[in-house]
Amino acid sequence: MSVVIAGSVALDNVKTPQDEQKNLLGGSASYAALAASVFVKPVHLVGIIGHDFPPQHLEMLNSHGVDISGLERSSGASFTWTGEYHEDMNNRTTHNVAVNALENWSVNLPQAARRAKIAVAANMHPENQMQMLDQCEAADFIAADTMDLWINIANERLHDVLKGIDLLVINDGEAKEFAGTTNLVEAGRRLRDKGPKFVIVKRGEHGSYLFGDKKEDFFSCSAYPLHSVFDPTGAGDSFLGGLVGWLAAHGKTKPTFADLKSAVVHGSVVASYTCEAFSTHKLQTVTPLDVAQRIAELKLYTQFA
Repeated sequence: MSVVIAGSVALDNVKTPQDEQKNLLGGSASYAALAASVFVKPVHLVGIIGHDFPPQHLEMLNSHGVDISGLERSSGASFTWTGEYHEDMNNRTTHNVAVNALENWSVNLPQAARRAKIAVAANMHPENQMQMLDQCEAADFIAADTMDLWINIANERLHDVLKGIDLLVINDGEAKEFAGTTNLVEAGRRLRDKGPKFVIVKRGEHGSYLFGDKKEDFFSCSAYPLHSVFDPTGAGDSFLGGLVGWLAAHGKTKPTFADLKSAVVHGSVVASYTCEAFSTHKLQTVTPLDVAQRIAELKLYTQFA
């Protein structure tokens, strides 16, 4: 079973208190696709890159079962993000965002990608997300991520997206802003009422909340505790990718709330690996056995009598 993931494929320039590196593989779709490939192959990656995109990034993705035939090539420069993390790795400063090739891009899914049963509209403009939704002809389950920028400048179109998806993934601050409440549990329920059957609120190092279509359908997942965080860039995208990859690997194209609970745990653990090195450097070494071992540890950490 395959998965299709569309969104940004970028170059990142990242500085942390430990080190600084340039031209790293970045982008919402890149992280999500590689994370999904831990569990399932192929993963159809759809996006656009520029003339300056390093071929070794493409070779790495392809070697992990990520189908890059849906990547368009632009004569311009690639979408690039430049940012810096501080001692508190929960806070970062964005120094520059160069949209470049992504500015006038329209989503165009290859025929093979249109047959995928699970689709992800990763973090991108809601107009691009709607373009993708219109082409997901065979998808039984569609997930989407978003951010505060789209909430502020494309709110109406984002509401259209919510009416056409099964799962919304959003971080805690953005969930409160979008729902118009300071209570995170209430925010999750309000967002679910906007259209999606399920809502996941990402809470960073504190884990995530999952909301289902019944009031009692609530699940709090702890994050895997890391002794050190090296670079958290892409952790949220890896979480979503790992989640849908696990669903696809187990044939859960019409998942129940119980299915989503298991998927959330697997996505959370996959995301923990992303934080342990720059870019996808650690993520691209992860196996299902690695994930299973960390899940076993997480159970020990969170069980109580």
